[in-house]
Amino acid sequence: MNNITVIKKLPFLLLIPLGVLLVHFASVNPESVEKLYSEGIYRHMGSLLSTFTGFFPFSVAEALVILTPVLILFYLSRSIYTALTHPGGSALQILNSFTNVLIAVSVGYFLFVILWGLNYYRLPYPKITDLDVRPASLEELEAVCISAIEKANLLRSRVNEDRSGVMEVKEAGRQLFLRAKKGYQAAARIVPQLEGRYGTPKGVMLSIGLTYSGIAGIYFPFTGEANVNTMVPDCLLPSTACHEMAHQRGFAREDEANYIAYWTCSLHPDPDFQYSGTLLAMIHATKALRDNDPDRYARISKLYSQGVLRDLKAHNAFWQRYEGPVERTSNKINNAYLKANKQKDGVQSYGRMVDLLIAEYRKAHRSK
Repeated sequence: MNNITVIKKLPFLLLIPLGVLLVHFASVNPESVEKLYSEGIYRHMGSLLSTFTGFFPFSVAEALVILTPVLILFYLSRSIYTALTHPGGSALQILNSFTNVLIAVSVGYFLFVILWGLNYYRLPYPKITDLDVRPASLEELEAVCISAIEKANLLRSRVNEDRSGVMEVKEAGRQLFLRAKKGYQAAARIVPQLEGRYGTPKGVMLSIGLTYSGIAGIYFPFTGEANVNTMVPDCLLPSTACHEMAHQRGFAREDEANYIAYWTCSLHPDPDFQYSGTLLAMIHATKALRDNDPDRYARISKLYSQGVLRDLKAHNAFWQRYEGPVERTSNKINNAYLKANKQKDGVQSYGRMVDLLIAEYRKAHRSK
């Protein structure tokens, strides 16, 4: 190994500034990103990658997450051993190892930008679908909450229950994930940007790790897989799968993925998906009302059916059992990640889903 070998690797470091330039261009040209990347390059690239990894019965992403730290430790151990056993070349060995680490980071960052990251800068979902998102009155918010509660009550009577009286899905495991595409097939006839062939969502074998981290699902752009925490209570398991599928289709913003999950579940032919999506929307809307007008929320909270109340109680109790330092740390990391990708409100951007729900409510009532 010599200085020339190290110098030959340096051009790979240019991938970082190249990625930064692409992100800057995307941030000021959302229309171009939408047409050229999100609806063009990404749709074909993401579909191909997701279809390929979909042939594997397990989550390739999970395997990579487990193997990567092992490989890093092996590489560092070997580098240290080589430096100690070859004192004359230790400085060059350390420089080479440091260069390799930088190259790995550069390549990883550039791949993230190309494989998915530019989707953060596509046109907002309301502009794509002509939803009238604007400031809403408390009366509008309350009306959306009441509508969601009434719909949830109705759908709750059509789903299965376990022995504890808590909702359970019709078919669990892979069969549930295979059914998820039906909602997207219906949605794509209305919003073409949601169409495409992608791999089926996958359950994570080590879901306990995601649970302690407070994570219900995660999209892994390097494999194109929608990964789902299978420990999530059944009432929100279908909508969680549909949320990650929205990311697969290039909708990176969390608030938009939540809304798309609700909407595709609403269009699904099966009641358990319909209920799960409606429950997701109801939780977000009622939380917004409770935070802004506790008295209004107190009045409408009496509308919940007993079945819905049992599901909400079971869902809240589940996540409370796993609250702790791991969950708080994970939340901080996720918050930093979202802000780094221009979601300025970080985790709080999840609340913007309510604006989309209100816009949909306006559109539906304006057409009547």
